Amino acid sequence: MILFSLIATHTDLDLETVARLSVGASAVSNSAIVLATCNRFEIYSAAPSEAEIPAVRAELESRVQAASELSATLISSAFKQLTGPEVAEHLFAVASGLDSAVVGEREIAGQVRRALIDAQASFSVSGALVRLFQKASKTAKNVGSQTALGSQGRSVVSVALDLAADSSALSWQESSVLVFGTGAYAGVTMALLRERGAHNVSVYSSSGRAAEFVASRGGTAVTALDSALAQADLVIACSGSDHRVSADFLAEVRRRPGSEAKQLTIIDLALTRDFDPAVVELDQVELLSLESVRLAAPEEQGSALAQARQIVDAAAADFAAESAARGVDSAIVALRKHTLSVLDAEMERVRAQHGCTAAAEEVEFALRRMVKQLLHIPTVRARELAAAGQQDQYFAGLQALYGIEAAAPEAAKDPASCPVDRERSA
Repeated sequence: MILFSLIATHTDLDLETVARLSVGASAVSNSAIVLATCNRFEIYSAAPSEAEIPAVRAELESRVQAASELSATLISSAFKQLTGPEVAEHLFAVASGLDSAVVGEREIAGQVRRALIDAQASFSVSGALVRLFQKASKTAKNVGSQTALGSQGRSVVSVALDLAADSSALSWQESSVLVFGTGAYAGVTMALLRERGAHNVSVYSSSGRAAEFVASRGGTAVTALDSALAQADLVIACSGSDHRVSADFLAEVRRRPGSEAKQLTIIDLALTRDFDPAVVELDQVELLSLESVRLAAPEEQGSALAQARQIVDAAAADFAAESAARGVDSAIVALRKHTLSVLDAEMERVRAQHGCTAAAEEVEFALRRMVKQLLHIPTVRARELAAAGQQDQYFAGLQALYGIEAAAPEAAKDPASCPVDRERSA
């Protein structure tokens, strides 16, 4: 199987386009692994061969188009396609926070893990994709534990809160804070607010999950958004719901006695925007967006980034070598089957002549031991060629010497299901 990915991120596109593409996430999530965050929409899939990638990609883009109602031309041009080793290199960097608006952010590693979990709950994910995402999570963990990026603990939310505090002189102990949403970013927000000493925190959810959310995280669940907005000094919006708060609605809330002169800071971290950008035109209202957070994010130390990049590159190289080695499993199995079938045919003749005697069993034992020794070097050589990217030579050799035609199979869904591994461990 050939892995490929379709990438749309903040580094190449404006966030509005990324958000519109992300609407199609549910349309492809039952056949590919989707990584949709506050500033990226990525699809990870596989095709039986490189020649078949365009057809698989066309199907995925068609689903995104149907869900997002964007033009086919825009969708095709928006996605950057990666194939082969580039897929692992990119995903490992993403999971490690090296491709984030806030370099070294912590949330993305959890989002990568959840993307795999969600995919496995929806469809039968190929073994190659499972191994790709598991390796990405392991790489992110290594970067976090072995470099200074992990100790700095920066995140999109933490930078946003710092920016809000600097721009509006908020007092965390005295300010009234409204968290808009109950997803992953909302959970991170609640934890960071506790660390900063915020006591008056309310949570609103348009889906009605606020009460369940605060039961384990603290805070007060509210059901009336207008009243909650009227009392808030700071709003952290991270729901990504379909119901955007309009400027007219907020203006009406702000006209209430005591609210019109009150400074209100809104941090909108939702990719699809929870608040109409026009709210920034209202008096005493400040709006901080993902773009604001990106511009305010501090630059990381060069040595830490270089060390993290080395870890990512090494992990990607290991993944490529492991994948190449698995690519020759079908050839190894085919050679074993061919050789053992010849042995079995000879043993049938021995048993027909001598019966199931001790002598026949001794002959069979000796022959099987000899076959195992004969197959050892071809097996080792197959993996050496695969590691060097020359597995095609091995397949050609089997065809030339034995007339065996073996094609690289789909990656096994479970390493334990590989007959080669079973025989090796026996």
